Amino acid sequence: MRILLAEDEDKLARYIKRGLEEAAYTVDLASDGEEAIWLAENHGFDAAVLDVMMPGRDGFSVVRQLRRQGLTFPILFLSARNEVENRIRGLDAGGDDYLTKPFSMEELLARLRALLRRQRPNQSNALCVGALQMDLLSRQVQYAGESIELTNKEFALLELLMTHAPSPVTKTKMIEQVWNQHFDSGTNLINVYVNRLRGKIETGKAAGVSIRTIRGVGFALVDHKES
Repeated sequence: MRILLAEDEDKLARYIKRGLEEAAYTVDLASDGEEAIWLAENHGFDAAVLDVMMPGRDGFSVVRQLRRQGLTFPILFLSARNEVENRIRGLDAGGDDYLTKPFSMEELLARLRALLRRQRPNQSNALCVGALQMDLLSRQVQYAGESIELTNKEFALLELLMTHAPSPVTKTKMIEQVWNQHFDSGTNLINVYVNRLRGKIETGKAAGVSIRTIRGVGFALVDHKES
């Protein structure tokens, strides 16, 4: 899942970004309101974590514009101000939750999980391709009941492949969704990660599911029992 993080305090931004990435989220970081709007308009996000007080446009103004544009992903505000009036302003602007500073990373992650659950009430929090299963909330992957251990980037890449299976996913989309806009597409990092995933899911019982190379396009996750 991809998260937009807007926070102008560098130390706090790095702390939150690291915590989100350790929880296997892909994070795009903005340092002010205008950059947050540009990222939201040009990339797909599952949720956003926005500081209220930012240079230029504050978080409330950012959210009002995003909502006017029809962007409905859940938004969690961060603020040092705990007044009831301020929390009400944030919710009335279009935010979904409000967390005051200082906060624990565990609470931020719990609130984010709750927002994501409410965002998809009629959708399953699990992905399934053949006997390969992924729980998006517990961050667990199993094949026929047996756990498969993945790194955060491997998990994010497999989530992308499972979401689109059996259709192919382009390398460009992998770069945008799993890494960030600064990723060097000239490296062979994507091939390295795809090969790692193949080694973990195409062995033993998982042999019925594989990652196919679609030349000139990208990669596709397929279940051979259905293909």
